[in-house]
Amino acid sequence: MMENNKLIPRFIWSLVLIIFVVFTVFVFPNWFFCLVLTAMIAAALYEFYSLVEKKGVAIFKISGIAIGIIVPLSIFFSFEPTNGWELLFIIAVLLAIFILQFTRKESNQAIVGVSTTIFGILYISWTFSFLMKLKMISEPYLPSGSLLVAFLILVTKSGDIGAYFIGTAFGKHHLIPRISPKKSVEGAVGGFIFSVAFAVLSKYYLPTIPVFHLVILGCLLGILAQVGDLSESLIKRDCQVKDSAGLIPGLGGILDLIDSILFTAPTLYFYVKKFLV
Repeated sequence: MMENNKLIPRFIWSLVLIIFVVFTVFVFPNWFFCLVLTAMIAAALYEFYSLVEKKGVAIFKISGIAIGIIVPLSIFFSFEPTNGWELLFIIAVLLAIFILQFTRKESNQAIVGVSTTIFGILYISWTFSFLMKLKMISEPYLPSGSLLVAFLILVTKSGDIGAYFIGTAFGKHHLIPRISPKKSVEGAVGGFIFSVAFAVLSKYYLPTIPVFHLVILGCLLGILAQVGDLSESLIKRDCQVKDSAGLIPGLGGILDLIDSILFTAPTLYFYVKKFLV
């Protein structure tokens, strides 16, 4: 009964999110996509920094969030003054956070505070912003950016779904119990198979991409989606919480929602730019 009580809200909110994502990716203009992306980054950063604060670490929450939302906006508005814009941005962030640290009265845990603030920006804002890069891809012989984003979400989230249901039904062997006690080897294998299968099936709406590449992408995204999920579980385990927040009934917070995409988004983007353009 308890499992059903959790499954019902999870199913309802998942359905609502799927409909919202479809309209955001395929119907609404790019500026709305950027707005949603930026809001999710801000919320995920807030959740992450709030978790860290519970450990007694003094961080730059507001500044970190403010800097974090600049990343997707800079991509949308094509504000890239140099070819190495990302490296320039990282250097600017380092300088800004250190200058902020200079203004504080105490230097206790300065290294941890500065490092964690910058890590949050790179871990969440920089990686998730690759969705904006994918959405804005416009290359001959390539599917539209919207289809690439849909492919990413479908393959990544199908792995999450496969891991959940296969793990629930057949899971007997713990994967990494010290990080996530409920995750199983069977669930991990099931999630991987689901990701590869849905990647291959994507040939239906990605006819210009060879099956060979779809299989490789299915394997890469299937593995990295689970790495992303485990990485967030490690953070939550360290902070001794089950979910990053209680924003979405049955699903947790925004960071819980996007954790598996954080490593798959840049991977798909770089793969497309290297091998498919």
